[in-house]
Amino acid sequence: MQWWLVYLALGAVVGFLAGLLGIGGGAVVVPMLVFVFTAQGLPAEHTLHIALGTAMATIMFTSLSSMRAHHGHGAVDWSIARAMAPGILAGSFCAALLAGFIPTRPLAVMFTLLVFYAATQILLDLRPKSTRELPGTAGLFGAGAVIGGISSLMAAGGAFLCIPFLAWCSVPLRRAIGTAAAVGLPIAAAGTAGYVLQGLRADGLPSASLGYVYLPALLLVAAASMLAAPWGARVAHRLPVKRLRIVFALVLYAVAARMLAGLW
Repeated sequence: MQWWLVYLALGAVVGFLAGLLGIGGGAVVVPMLVFVFTAQGLPAEHTLHIALGTAMATIMFTSLSSMRAHHGHGAVDWSIARAMAPGILAGSFCAALLAGFIPTRPLAVMFTLLVFYAATQILLDLRPKSTRELPGTAGLFGAGAVIGGISSLMAAGGAFLCIPFLAWCSVPLRRAIGTAAAVGLPIAAAGTAGYVLQGLRADGLPSASLGYVYLPALLLVAAASMLAAPWGARVAHRLPVKRLRIVFALVLYAVAARMLAGLW
């Protein structure tokens, strides 16, 4: 089988979703990479960690392309992104280093409950009180640390938490999506560094790996995703907000359902 075609197709799907919804695509990439790596015969004991590390690395490139596209539409609030960045870097890096030692089942249950709640809020357009505002510097640091930490453990770009958080703080949906795309870059960079360092201690990894990052998959998925992300961003700025909200909510439900299915 031509695995490079599979990687390119996966990258195109992930890139389009990143541009459309500001998501990094980890919920799509990780299970698909596990399937492909298993079929390729990569070491079974390392398959999940390699998928997590590789997915996190691809999000760096996907987020960069998506961020540039949304910035071109004036949809990135850089003041919010800069305020959240320090907490995101700290949370993402520490979580990636600890990924092999933290029990994931309780975290996954809490994660799915949170995502179902956020998706329902967005789907039903349950708006917060008009007096709700963004927290101060300390609050944004804390929010960034939580979003970065959970996203790093799940190899996700953070939009599944960042967008509902920003919407809850009265940030318009399109601006929340664009800002989440920018926030995904530091999450991915710090998370990738953690997975690389953690993987350097592991034995029996494929020769084309850098820690837990499998380089052939990274290069092909990233290349296709960067080409597809601008197309998704264009669609996002042409869709009515109501339809965009429904699409994002359905994606969140799919993410939560996949995680719940993986628990049993």
